[in-house]
Amino acid sequence: MGKVTATAERTIDAPADKVRALVADYAETRPKLLTEHYRDYQVTEGGVGAGTKAAWKLQATSKRVRDVKATVTEPRPGTLVETDANSSMVTTWTVAEAGDRSVVKIETTWDGAGGIGGFFEKTFAPGGLKKIYDGVLEKLAEIV
Repeated sequence: MGKVTATAERTIDAPADKVRALVADYAETRPKLLTEHYRDYQVTEGGVGAGTKAAWKLQATSKRVRDVKATVTEPRPGTLVETDANSSMVTTWTVAEAGDRSVVKIETTWDGAGGIGGFFEKTFAPGGLKKIYDGVLEKLAEIV
């Protein structure tokens, strides 16, 4: 069983402070960013930045649904970490300054399965998740 990592990144035409505020808004902005792969999204505690708890179902493939119960921390300004209570999955959102623009990166890691299933997971899951995140980042760019 090895670590599996999926990453997506996009430059957004807005200052980092504005983008950070939108990304940290789990109550109002986040539901607008979610693609059709997300279902039953709800904030269960907090709603903005660290201390927020949210739950959703992620339909990664036609057969694979992950029931996520995330707790949000902010280890440093511009970085939000969503830790899933139901699995080893950790998603990190980083918003970095790039002049008068921002670079937003979403990176998810989890402990992959072993054996042949793990091989296929490590081979195909990152690309599938990147495609989902590209859609989320496209919506973020539209909202900004």
